[in-house]
Amino acid sequence: MSTSFIEQVHYNRIPVKDLELSANWYRDILGLQLLSLNEELAILKINEGPSLLILVPTRDETYAHFTIDQEQAFSIAFTSPDIPGFHQHLTDHQVKVDNIQHDEDHAYFHFHDPDGNKFQVHW
Repeated sequence: MSTSFIEQVHYNRIPVKDLELSANWYRDILGLQLLSLNEELAILKINEGPSLLILVPTRDETYAHFTIDQEQAFSIAFTSPDIPGFHQHLTDHQVKVDNIQHDEDHAYFHFHDPDGNKFQVHW
């Protein structure tokens, strides 16, 4: 097969405990546009791109990341043109954030949302 039937990733679903609290956190701390919020889900848009994040309420102990040898591994990575500035912004808002790592011309760090979902941001 030379081309894929899949055009792009439309959205990622993220489990959260308190939908309204989480929707406001993603809007206020990450700067995402809150498109819709009801009792079943919240839809957030990342800038002008096609990708959406869908927050889904659950009481289950589940996350948007997984583990490898009992260590958390992210499944969603974001990009940012200002890694140090974004890191400082998250730190200023008491977000659980790891140190910035450098790998040749690549900088990245990991952070967690209020529900413990682990993400990466890189440039």
